[in-house]
Amino acid sequence: MTHRFPIKEIAVQSGLSTATVDRVLNDRAHVSPQTRLRVADAIAELERQESQLAAKGRRVFIDVVIEAPRRFSREVREAGEAVLADLKPIAVRSRFQTFETMTPETCVALLNRIRKRGSQGVCLKARDTPEIRNAIADLNRKHIPVVTIFTDIPASERIAYAGLDNFNAGRTAAYLMLNLIGSQASTVLTTLSQHAFQGEEDRYRGFRKELSRLRPDIDVLDASGGGGLNLATGREVADRVRHKQEIAGVYSMGGGNVAILNALDAAAVRPSAFIAHDLDEDNLELLKANRLSLVLHHDLKADMLSAYRLILAYHGLGSSPRFPTSDISIITPMNIPAAISGPMKSSRD
Repeated sequence: MTHRFPIKEIAVQSGLSTATVDRVLNDRAHVSPQTRLRVADAIAELERQESQLAAKGRRVFIDVVIEAPRRFSREVREAGEAVLADLKPIAVRSRFQTFETMTPETCVALLNRIRKRGSQGVCLKARDTPEIRNAIADLNRKHIPVVTIFTDIPASERIAYAGLDNFNAGRTAAYLMLNLIGSQASTVLTTLSQHAFQGEEDRYRGFRKELSRLRPDIDVLDASGGGGLNLATGREVADRVRHKQEIAGVYSMGGGNVAILNALDAAAVRPSAFIAHDLDEDNLELLKANRLSLVLHHDLKADMLSAYRLILAYHGLGSSPRFPTSDISIITPMNIPAAISGPMKSSRD
């Protein structure tokens, strides 16, 4: 495995011992594929964050733990690494661990490893469960602050939340939906990746509340539970729409929109409006093809910068951001930001 970094730096970045890293680098036996991958990922992170290695000043390690489809985790990683230079003279190093699906037990085990290994803070996107809330409390007792990102765990001992105001985003989606589908509409389809993600659940509650207030006659057909992954989300939608061809609109809160559209096409369902979240690669491509009506977008770089600054402020290194909650931007095929409207990469879950 080619690299130019000291073993100690790779060990710190990966969270492994120097002996384990040495075994991986020298291709010795009795090393699991997962451990080899962690070392490879750590080297890749060091390459991307090389300017932080040479930065003078206090060095701070922040762990970022995310359960989300790869397409979204990739966007978050790029955003999180892009803003590290904005935190100078503090030399912040981020260590990402991302999973498409992660059971509460897996998440707790990972947070416990971080607690035992040590960290200056954790940015966490995970489900809101009692086990995970307890793990956050354990980190807090070790003076390792947790900032929830993109989806909150409000009853936990996290120090703050950074990301979109999800309840208001859902209300906004309902207002926009009703202006797109017309007065004769009778049914809209909603999808979440998991109801256990508090952020998506807040979007759903906001959407349902505003829709009920403005148009109580409209039925909501929920097709949630696919984890935002194309295959599973497509199955959920196909099961719900098989005999329901009068769907007027779709509000997708958790992704998997390529699969949602494929399932709708297969069932000959032609909604007049499709509202989605986040400008990931899939959604940009779908916007350009006019398959999405609009995307509710928030600036991931601003979110990650806020999360990092909240952790630094906890340690007395600067002040907290005044507004850690993101504003909503409404992106249509007509106003795709020029900075992110370049050629698309291949679509992946």
